Amino acid sequence: MKNDKMKNQYRVNEQIRVREVRVVSEGGSTVMATRSALEMAREQGVDLVEISPNAQPPVCRLIDYSKFLYQQKKHAKEMKAKQAKVEIKEIRFGPQTDEHDYNFKLKHAQEFLSEGNKVRAYVFFRGRSILFKEQGEVLLLRFANDLEEYAKVEQLPKLDGKKMFLYLAPKKAGVVKKSQQKMDREKREAEARSAKETENGVEEMPTNGGLLANAKVSAEALKALTGEE
Repeated sequence: MKNDKMKNQYRVNEQIRVREVRVVSEGGSTVMATRSALEMAREQGVDLVEISPNAQPPVCRLIDYSKFLYQQKKHAKEMKAKQAKVEIKEIRFGPQTDEHDYNFKLKHAQEFLSEGNKVRAYVFFRGRSILFKEQGEVLLLRFANDLEEYAKVEQLPKLDGKKMFLYLAPKKAGVVKKSQQKMDREKREAEARSAKETENGVEEMPTNGGLLANAKVSAEALKALTGEE
């Protein structure tokens, strides 16, 4: 059926009933009488295929029609492969996800984002676990922060019924590279601050441009998430 549909898209040989056509080839193009183009096709043992019927005059090629259809089918297949569909992959957490499970899901999210897919991460609050919604929000913010190199946040954690959703979209390759440079710069700045604090004997709170710092998460909440005592 697909081949029949493709065949019907083009007029070939005697199906071309206009007075003149433009015949294109590797050497250029020539406007000639359709009768002359048909004679040329017969001499070369190929077909006269109309590839642009709306042009003035219509554009044709001298080519074996079966070969032409094969090329068109191959081109359509390649174009379809390039137009990869962006899928939304789901990552589910509980409000008290342990560190091993967290890292396992973090790795999967990195793979999804690297493949160009979006990620919808959510915390499901079962029964009275809704009391831990703040802890769920911290978990999702940590997740977004740990994926900063791979993703940009489309929607910050938002409670919807018994689920709190976080939406992430993959970064473009250039943006990821820039993010890595930013991380390296922040690391150097942190090391310089640490050295300065050691000299002055003053302990200051670190400034982190990540999402966790923006959320002003307490150290106790972070320890609860990572399982540290």
